[in-house]
Amino acid sequence: MSLLRGNMTRVINGKEYPDDLSSAYLTRADLHGADLPGADLPGADLVGANLSGADLSGADLSGSDLIGANLFRANLSGADLTGTDLSGARLSGARLIRAILREADLRGADLRKADLYMADLRGADLRGTDLSMANLDGANLRMSNRHGANLFGVDLSRAILSGQDAN
Repeated sequence: MSLLRGNMTRVINGKEYPDDLSSAYLTRADLHGADLPGADLPGADLVGANLSGADLSGADLSGSDLIGANLFRANLSGADLTGTDLSGARLSGARLIRAILREADLRGADLRKADLYMADLRGADLRGTDLSMANLDGANLRMSNRHGANLFGVDLSRAILSGQDAN
């Protein structure tokens, strides 16, 4: 199933959703394994939602609220997460290749073994984030705050760090 631009609705895990989910109220929604590439979700309320294994590649989640959401092994490659609140979210094993996470709040999030290849994390709040064994190859971390972040096993040699606030 796919939620793409248009006037259609789709059934996901037994529940019908509109195509345009801008500012949608989806608190604690069960969307595990959902096929949502390119979905329009800017400003959506997804607090505590289960999106584990979901395909959100290329989706617009800018300004959305994903506090405590479960995105375990979700595909967010190329997704726009600008200004999104992902504090306390579970993103372990998630694919965030070339994802845009500018000014995102990732405080206390679990990003163990996440693939953040070439991700844009400029200005992101990474305080207390678990990034152990994550791939940050080519990731842009300028002006991000990673104070207290767990970077065990992370190779930052090819990440862009200049201008970063590591305090």
